[in-house]
Amino acid sequence: MIRYILRRLANYVILLFVAVSGTYFLASACLNPYSIYAARQPPVNPATVESMMRSYNLSHEVPLIERYWTWLTNILLHWNWGRSPMGDYINQQISQRMWVSLRLVLLGTLIGTVVGIALGVWAAARQYKVGDRIYTVIVMIAVSMPTVVLAVVWMIAATRLNQATGMQIINFIGVNSANIPDYPGAHLVDSIKHLVLPTIVLTIIQAAALSRIQRNLMLDTLGSDYVRTARAKGLTKQQAVRRHALRTALIPIGTQVAFSIPLMFTGAVITETVFAWRGIGQYTVLTITTKDINGVTAVTAFSGLLVCCGAILSDILVSILDPRVRIG
Repeated sequence: MIRYILRRLANYVILLFVAVSGTYFLASACLNPYSIYAARQPPVNPATVESMMRSYNLSHEVPLIERYWTWLTNILLHWNWGRSPMGDYINQQISQRMWVSLRLVLLGTLIGTVVGIALGVWAAARQYKVGDRIYTVIVMIAVSMPTVVLAVVWMIAATRLNQATGMQIINFIGVNSANIPDYPGAHLVDSIKHLVLPTIVLTIIQAAALSRIQRNLMLDTLGSDYVRTARAKGLTKQQAVRRHALRTALIPIGTQVAFSIPLMFTGAVITETVFAWRGIGQYTVLTITTKDINGVTAVTAFSGLLVCCGAILSDILVSILDPRVRIG
């Protein structure tokens, strides 16, 4: 197992290095950090701008290869991912926003995965019955509804709840409130109030997508010969589903879930923007709009690292779920 993981990691490290280096060259060719100072009023002295760009290793007067080598050596020797055109340290931005997104994305992914799998199995066991048809309609509405609309609907519902109770039960702007009461556990309670709505939105998105996949996989599995054989030997339908059909149907879901975690980090752009969460998703858009070459490259490296971890996790999950797979 360890040799297998190390071998896979070596391949992923090489691919990640190529992808991140390619992103740096592409971002340097397409993004112009000088442009954010061009419309400043009063105008900024061009000599001052050039001096800042040189200090941030973003100057167009310096050859691209030389800039790339400086950027690479800073990372390898000092783990310094550089600075934005505005002077912000990329390391600080990523480290702060990473933990903001972590609690949101992991919670939404885990709850959404459990709910999605449970709904998919439940619907498949009741194919074409009233419950299955109601489930299909609800899931199709959830899948078809844009994320921003879904978020706004829940914000309206939370506002009505707060108004009806006369209390601020749910907050939905920012990660924490500006004024937190002074009592034991106040910060935790406030964080939970802000976490509820964005987690619900991400949970619905994850659960709706996974449940449809799980339902289709379960329907295919329920018609297999080994499931019919298990039923013929005396197992009830629930026992056949739980002992035989579910494990086989979970194999593709294991791969899906493993890769959904890294994608959710950078894909939660709309959710983080609507609820004013300063996470990785929002930072991805910010780096592009501010022509931040180093920021775009760092986000790509972070996303690529998560994808590599997802790939390793996928291989491990498949080997656990599928006895036919042996890691050698």
